[in-house]
Amino acid sequence: MESRQLRLAIIGLGRGFMLTLPGLAAHPGVRIVAAFDPRPDAAQQFSRAYAARAFSDLRTMLAASDIDAVYIASPHEFHAEQCLDALQAGKHVLVEKPMAINLREAGRMAEAALAAGRVLMVGPSHGLDAPVIRAAELIRSGELGRIRLVTALNFTDFLYRPRRPSELDDSSGGGVVFSQGAHQIDVVRRLVGQPIASIRSTTGVWDPARKAQGAYTAFLAFEGGAAATLTYSGYAHFDSDQLVGNINELGRPKAAGGYGEARRRLADAGATGEAALKQSRMYGLASAASPPAHDLLHHEHFGFLLASCERADLRLFPDRIEISSNTEQRDDVLKPPAAPRYDAIDAFIRAALGGEQPVQDAGWGVETVACCEAIVQSAALEREVTIDEIFQASELSRSNFNGAR
Repeated sequence: MESRQLRLAIIGLGRGFMLTLPGLAAHPGVRIVAAFDPRPDAAQQFSRAYAARAFSDLRTMLAASDIDAVYIASPHEFHAEQCLDALQAGKHVLVEKPMAINLREAGRMAEAALAAGRVLMVGPSHGLDAPVIRAAELIRSGELGRIRLVTALNFTDFLYRPRRPSELDDSSGGGVVFSQGAHQIDVVRRLVGQPIASIRSTTGVWDPARKAQGAYTAFLAFEGGAAATLTYSGYAHFDSDQLVGNINELGRPKAAGGYGEARRRLADAGATGEAALKQSRMYGLASAASPPAHDLLHHEHFGFLLASCERADLRLFPDRIEISSNTEQRDDVLKPPAAPRYDAIDAFIRAALGGEQPVQDAGWGVETVACCEAIVQSAALEREVTIDEIFQASELSRSNFNGAR
């Protein structure tokens, strides 16, 4: 990789940016030079904190010659248009998951990246968490036999955290399938290492006050014979972080006495106060002037994960892989993270500056979006659907994107 820094601009100073900021600040290979956000308070604070330019017009920022790449952390429904504009302007793109809110948009983004000769990487995603990467390495080594089954489940209060209206609108990429399913799909694809052939699923809309798909269960059949079962509930009263040592998704220990906190806060705020609660979690407050501390002992995770191979089961924890084989049970202990999401940022920098092919490139992102659509379609049709069907319905050729790996 080249020794120079990647000059990075941010599109959207929201929650995604806040969570990725510690990794961006810690990585020596990146320099934050600009940002676009329509909120003046956020833009002004950013400009002060980083001695960088803040833009109120996106295309003006993209025209700047001293920007190499952009990180798109805006709401889901803006990803496609902003990505296309950035690629047309000659910038490399790191776009938050989900890549897009439908397969046609994702296909356009991938095609534009190829035409522009620029990197388009999707992330950060839990498919890039260190425990997932290490487990995939163990599986690929062959010492444990072939991967046969992956069990993934996550029970959270996702639907009762402060949300914008679009986050509760399925047509805008709201609900849990595109937002959270993208993580689970990335994880199991990374572990199995084979294309997904078909999906059979059911989804749930259980709360009339939060009218988005809030839960799903899906059975994924992979080419080569492996299978995965995915369950996610954003309505949960049970917290599946209890199954991974009470470490939260961001790699931090959970405080005692937090049961039901999200629902209580939402009820106390009422319908008119939810927007203010949402705003309080975004960049632009005095408390967000500096990146959060990154003295983490645990990696990020996405709930309970068990990978069953022919000669061992691998249970993923935020700090280790528990390997239960024919003859013994042992732990493969992981080093603490350098900073949150550091590995995802490093992969993007290596791709943009060094030409290294990232795993979660544009083709990978297209395939994940297709799988999200398959979950929705299978539930609606009440039958198994193939991933090829999903591509055909969008008038796209799956083979063109080389992401089914």
